[in-house]
Amino acid sequence: MSYKIISALSALALALGLAAPAAAQTYAIQGGTVHTLSGDPFVGTVVIRDGRILAVGPDVQAPAGAEIVDATGKHVYPGLFDAVSGLGLTEVGAVDVTNDAREQGDFNPHLQAATAIHPATEHIPVARANGITITMAAPQGGSGAIVGQASLIGLDGWTVEEMWIDPGAAMVINYPTLGGGGGRGGGGRGGRGGGTWSEQEERYEAAVVQLDEWMDAGRRYSAAVSAGADLRRDLKMEAMARVVNREIPVLLSADGERNIRNAVLWAKRQEIRYVITGGREGWKIADWLAENDVPMILSGTQSMPAGADASYDEAYANPGRLYAAGVKIAFATFNSADSRTLPYEAAQAVPYGLPAEAALDAITKNAAEMLGLDDRIGTIEEGKLANIIVTDGNPLEIQTNVTDLFILGRSVSTDNKHKSLYDRYRARPSRRVIS
Repeated sequence: MSYKIISALSALALALGLAAPAAAQTYAIQGGTVHTLSGDPFVGTVVIRDGRILAVGPDVQAPAGAEIVDATGKHVYPGLFDAVSGLGLTEVGAVDVTNDAREQGDFNPHLQAATAIHPATEHIPVARANGITITMAAPQGGSGAIVGQASLIGLDGWTVEEMWIDPGAAMVINYPTLGGGGGRGGGGRGGRGGGTWSEQEERYEAAVVQLDEWMDAGRRYSAAVSAGADLRRDLKMEAMARVVNREIPVLLSADGERNIRNAVLWAKRQEIRYVITGGREGWKIADWLAENDVPMILSGTQSMPAGADASYDEAYANPGRLYAAGVKIAFATFNSADSRTLPYEAAQAVPYGLPAEAALDAITKNAAEMLGLDDRIGTIEEGKLANIIVTDGNPLEIQTNVTDLFILGRSVSTDNKHKSLYDRYRARPSRRVIS
């Protein structure tokens, strides 16, 4: 079977199987203040059918037979989007057999995170109970590595196939670091080892050359396929062809002023779609990033300063400074166990200069727009996938509870291990004292 036929069949399967997850039940969320994030809030109704938002507005009526969800006095928001996480890939960080986020080797562009996701992980119910409905589950790797493809999934389903929206939504590339460290997860070629500065530069330049070679190989493969050459199918080159042809974006990991600048210049030279992930010290070149229209998915704000001479509030203030300069930002946890803290990572930046409305945008619609997914997720609009939360307050505030949860059009319980343990120990009998 030729490469073109296989590609056509794959595209058809994606269109039929992944475009709109089926959900037979119709729901009408009534009476709540609806924050569509595409316009002003209003008190009204959101109708869900067949996994999508059928109608939304202040005068929308519930269809006959719809299950009514009374949201009177509550708030209705788009489900929160953890734009890069390890959900489903990691259970207990210190136990190797429960971790499947990393593959051997540094160049695995053909591998998709979805194939390793464990739907029954305890972390997913915990995350969604705090309003996270969608994530980009991303593999890990070292500096200078083409790690693999991140998978866009909804956080509900008995099987991975029931969860995924797009198993190959983005490519993860950790840009080589100059001067040690590097790559989310550490290790790798660009920042491996110490030595003199010239030795570090030499390793860095060799790592960049190797990335360039992979990009060039993807272009040659794509050109040969377009020319009708009789090629043996190469899954790695197929994946690279999607990158160089701008079919999917690159999650390009870079931290530190110099490394971020180098990563951006490399991505522009390669003419690829990209989003910088991590972004520590981005505030130092905020104006330059804005001038170059660089989108950024930032790592958590609730962290220590990056260096001994850094200000205590460096991580807290970074998002606000980038926003003020005109840089489009989103937040991600890059984690599994901590995915539930996503709204608080955004909230932590609010007292340090990031407007509350911008913080909410940064955990809902911004990443969707950056990654070319805003036709499906990020806001409450007709035709989009029905990922919706009903809350008793602002999701950024820690005392707020999620009372109702819809993922890919399905009503999902907020029960989770944290809640069950809380209920169990709260019901513990009083200790009997024997005199």
